[in-house]
Amino acid sequence: QVQLVESGGGSVQAGGSLRLSCVISGYTYNRRCMGWFRQAPGKEREGVAGIYTGGRWSYYADSVKGRFTISQDNAKNTLYLQMSSLKPEDTAMYYCATDPSSDAIWRMTSRYWGQGTQVTVSA
Repeated sequence: QVQLVESGGGSVQAGGSLRLSCVISGYTYNRRCMGWFRQAPGKEREGVAGIYTGGRWSYYADSVKGRFTISQDNAKNTLYLQMSSLKPEDTAMYYCATDPSSDAIWRMTSRYWGQGTQVTVSA
């Protein structure tokens, strides 16, 4: 059974930093595509960043480019999201997801999701 467990969320002031972690277990597919997503109250879930094919290709939402960095540690089966220069509009529940299909990550239809970790940024 595939499980994803996020951690690292919290409350910070604007301009601060946080690093989110997502430990993935039970994943046995040869190909692994991963992503971070977020959902603020009253808003739809949106893609934040994705990473594919062993980390050789990644993408970022325009709203986080230059501030967030997605990375992975294959030895630890862990996905990271380093968030810097945080803004109040980054406040949301952050989720990680994984799937053999990069299209599923892009379309947010991944078959495996974590439970989320809350990030709150105060002005």
